[in-house]
Amino acid sequence: MNSIASMIDHTILKPDTTKEMVKKVCDEAKKYKFASVCVNPYYVEFVKNELKETDVKVTSVIGFPLGSTLKEVKAFEAKEAIKNGADELDVVINIGALKDKQDDIVKEDIKAVVQAAKGKALVKVIIETCLLTDEEKVRACKLAKEAEADFVKTSTGFSTGGATTEDIKLMRETVGYSVGVKASGGVRDLEKAQAMVDAGATRIGASSSVAITEGSKSNSLGY
Repeated sequence: MNSIASMIDHTILKPDTTKEMVKKVCDEAKKYKFASVCVNPYYVEFVKNELKETDVKVTSVIGFPLGSTLKEVKAFEAKEAIKNGADELDVVINIGALKDKQDDIVKEDIKAVVQAAKGKALVKVIIETCLLTDEEKVRACKLAKEAEADFVKTSTGFSTGGATTEDIKLMRETVGYSVGVKASGGVRDLEKAQAMVDAGATRIGASSSVAITEGSKSNSLGY
């Protein structure tokens, strides 16, 4: 086992996920002492119960995976997830609004979730780097920081690409060290996870968490 385990959000978000699969992920999280288990909102209450009396947190995704729901919907989803036991929220930005340079809308969208979570849960903002130019990545990170989010995060794992060390470096340079940076999407072995940490990531999102922790190769095709 290696120290990177405590930085991993052990993730299971596929639409065909069953309760049995989620329980397996929870058991692995308890064994390896991962930072959190990341699931869709439907499973939050179940995961909270599975992880009781452990230090493993519960992460729920919000506005996932497209980010184009209304801010009021995201805020409601955040409140319900917290009520059901979520300790952390990974929310997808309004990507189209960012590309349209409607920065106020993007910021208010993030702020709605931050305010819903204030004092109750950490907020990680997924900017979906694979769909953005470098200028857009910088703007998205600055808006997340201005909205007082706790982390910026590379990817949903459901679009055209995942985390790269170049993006992690750019995000870290943009937000400084008062905001966390989460690398997610395509991180499937220890070498890549370590490269992300070296580039500035403070959290890793992965479904291949066991392989990463054990330093072995994964055959996973997932998040």
